[in-house]
Amino acid sequence: MSNPIETAVEVVNLGKKYGTVNALNSVSFSIKSGQYYTLLGPSGGGKTTLLRLIGGFIRPSAGQIFLHGQDVSHLPPNKRPTSMVFQSYALFPHMNVEKNVAYGLKLRKMPRAEISDKVNWILSLVGLEGYNARKPHELSGGQQQRVQLARSLVLDVDILLLDEPLAALDAKLRKDMCIELKRIQEKVGITFIHVTHNQEEALTVADRIAIIADGDLVEHGTARDIYETPQTRFTAGFIGDNNLLDGKVSKINETYLTVDLGYAKVNIPALSSMPTLGEAVSFSIRSELLSLIESDDFNGDGWQIIPATLLETIYLGLTTSYLVRLADNSEVVVRKISSGEKHSKIEAGQNIKVGWQTDHARLHVN
Repeated sequence: MSNPIETAVEVVNLGKKYGTVNALNSVSFSIKSGQYYTLLGPSGGGKTTLLRLIGGFIRPSAGQIFLHGQDVSHLPPNKRPTSMVFQSYALFPHMNVEKNVAYGLKLRKMPRAEISDKVNWILSLVGLEGYNARKPHELSGGQQQRVQLARSLVLDVDILLLDEPLAALDAKLRKDMCIELKRIQEKVGITFIHVTHNQEEALTVADRIAIIADGDLVEHGTARDIYETPQTRFTAGFIGDNNLLDGKVSKINETYLTVDLGYAKVNIPALSSMPTLGEAVSFSIRSELLSLIESDDFNGDGWQIIPATLLETIYLGLTTSYLVRLADNSEVVVRKISSGEKHSKIEAGQNIKVGWQTDHARLHVN
């Protein structure tokens, strides 16, 4: 078992079945105290099931859950050092902000003066100072979510569980609340575990990200690792604007292997665990690391270059995306900062080339 002081959460071979359906398949991982940890993946993949297991709202079918070293696998939610922030705001409509936030403290029979001090402090922390007397219907969606956050944090728990907390907010408010959540987490210094299917949200707030899909822990790592160097084909396809290309290994050396795409051969950096000759593999390249190459005079040292045809140019303000068809009729996206006249003379249907620096590709064994 991990050090209970350094480790807030440890799950060991955790599984959950509903009848014959496996919602979670023998998942194991640990979360350090004070981390902002995000469970990221597609809807229905098991993220919320995992969060509810940690919180004690459902019982595991297999495995164990340790919170600060204590086995809590079969303890109810009120016996765990956790609190849950739900996707729905779940506020009492007949109570004002102060009474909503103070509700849990009153159940604990805390002295009235102490309750008042704690409530005022926590409302200031979440940016709602002076909102004590307002009712939930007088607040915006973002403000209601802050009240729910305050109601959980005021209980002085060690681990805060957040189930799609920003899903009901519009895109602009969601971005603002991501920054606020991270600021609040750093201020209070406790462990946050945040479920989301939104990759931008996860990358903004998380110290570490776990990719959850089909009941499995696909991979986990820092936000930068997950985005820049995904280990699996699934993660590469799910997070970031990654392009995935498929081929077979035609040559291997110590640092690179050659992948035959059927219409071109390209070199890809080797993995520590190497595939074999003839094995089917995939590799990914983020769209911002691809380049359109118009000139035959391009010096391709250290680059991989393949033939392509421009299908469409999509102007998105800050960036411009170029939809490109390759020789096998697969499509990739090249995304660049919009910069005036560059590439503006390329027309749909024009034959061009697409290239990338060799070290920018990431190999995935199928």
